[in-house]
Amino acid sequence: MEEVSKLLSDGEVSMKKAMEHLDHELAKLRTGKASTNLISDLSVEYYGAPTGISQVANIQVSDARTIVIQPWERNMVGPIERAIINANLGITPMNDGEIVRLSIPPLTEERRKDLSKKAKGMGEEAKVAVRNVRHKVLDGIKKAVKDGLAEDMGKRKETEIQDLVNKYVALVEKVVEAKEKEIMTV
Repeated sequence: MEEVSKLLSDGEVSMKKAMEHLDHELAKLRTGKASTNLISDLSVEYYGAPTGISQVANIQVSDARTIVIQPWERNMVGPIERAIINANLGITPMNDGEIVRLSIPPLTEERRKDLSKKAKGMGEEAKVAVRNVRHKVLDGIKKAVKDGLAEDMGKRKETEIQDLVNKYVALVEKVVEAKEKEIMTV
């Protein structure tokens, strides 16, 4: 009985992780508004070692369509610019020798539709991850029933895991729908 409860709680933790991953990935999708999330995962060559961009520069949004990157060392302007170009974000960096500016162009209708599809795909991946967790937990419950857990208790636990799956799938759909709305808003 105790191991089945642990299976359920571990399953919920895994589902939460799938949601966190989805949130992280969706935050990186461009919506036509400036967001530091667009470049937060970029690495820059810093004295021969790949280093997170936030470790070598101050990153901030100056207005709705502009990100300003202020390196702590002036010689980092070039490497930061190269990292942004190599990341293929569809944004051309501009520098004045001290800071790098990224002007976020408005998205075309076609690009919005592509990003919307991408968001849906990420949502589907999250749902698959949630369902895979359900599969593992159900296998554990069936094994416990074989090993002597009361069958009605097993059925109750199966219902509990299905309720969790339903909750997280609905949450994924809600988050993806909100992101699609954000992407499609001009």
